[in-house]
Amino acid sequence: MTLTAYGDHAGEALEAAKSEIERLDALFSISSESGDIYALNHDHTVALQEDTRALLSRALEVSASTGGIFDCTIEPVMQAWGFTTQQYRVPDPAELSTLLAHVDYTQVQLDGSTAAIPDDVQVDLGGIAKGYTSDRMMQVFSENGVTSGIISLGGNVQALGLKPDGSRWRVAVQDPENSEENFAVIEIEDEAVITSGGYQRYFEEDGATYHHIIDPATGYPAESGLLQVTVVAGADAAREDDGNPAGTGTMCDAFSTALFVMGEEKALDFWRSGAYEFDLILVTDDGRVLVTDGLADRFTPMDGSEYSYETVS
Repeated sequence: MTLTAYGDHAGEALEAAKSEIERLDALFSISSESGDIYALNHDHTVALQEDTRALLSRALEVSASTGGIFDCTIEPVMQAWGFTTQQYRVPDPAELSTLLAHVDYTQVQLDGSTAAIPDDVQVDLGGIAKGYTSDRMMQVFSENGVTSGIISLGGNVQALGLKPDGSRWRVAVQDPENSEENFAVIEIEDEAVITSGGYQRYFEEDGATYHHIIDPATGYPAESGLLQVTVVAGADAAREDDGNPAGTGTMCDAFSTALFVMGEEKALDFWRSGAYEFDLILVTDDGRVLVTDGLADRFTPMDGSEYSYETVS
């Protein structure tokens, strides 16, 4: 995690942000016995704290809007692959078929602050929680008088305002084919830039590579023809949920995963639908980079990049 803030009270803002990250991590983690998600998965009916309620509400909204391609009940399948425990293995088809029968976000009931799930359903908000946390960091910065700042939470970048000199923030986009290099830079202001790719978490077995972005339709790592999806959206792009920061970063985090699973054509169709306001950078497995037109004038390929670039509208 990298947190940067400018202003008279920047030090206090950074300390408050650090404490808030630790609080939210404990609240949302499936392994934190003091947290809401641990309680929900073990007790099956719980009264949620406000942050968890806001996050779960947005997770269910995104699950519905993507037709279950993003599904906050995928946890048993993730665990079977070892992505939860780091004890990696390839599950057999029969095991996955059994587990997929219990992956269904519509089984999660949220009534006010009370959440309930059947005994055979497990919730994991890990695919969206970092985005919520970055939204909350922007709020913490503002509450402490910061008007210029940027944070990076491992693939999740979010900026508040402009740089102190009045210019836009410059955010590098990692090359999915070479983790040591970047292939482009985008300029942002009051925006989130959130990237998902199979290269971020994976393991190899018997010469095959298995990444962590699971397709809920199959139980296997998604094979969509995409290497990487970056979602970019401004601070007012996402609907605020009763004043809670289940906003821009939260939305971008969930969509970067879902659109990776969808693949190029369906991802662009989803973007063109206009249901949500965001822009995209898609990297395909045949060496193309697709940039939506809202980013075209502030997207700069790096010198020497071997990708071909195309603006889409």
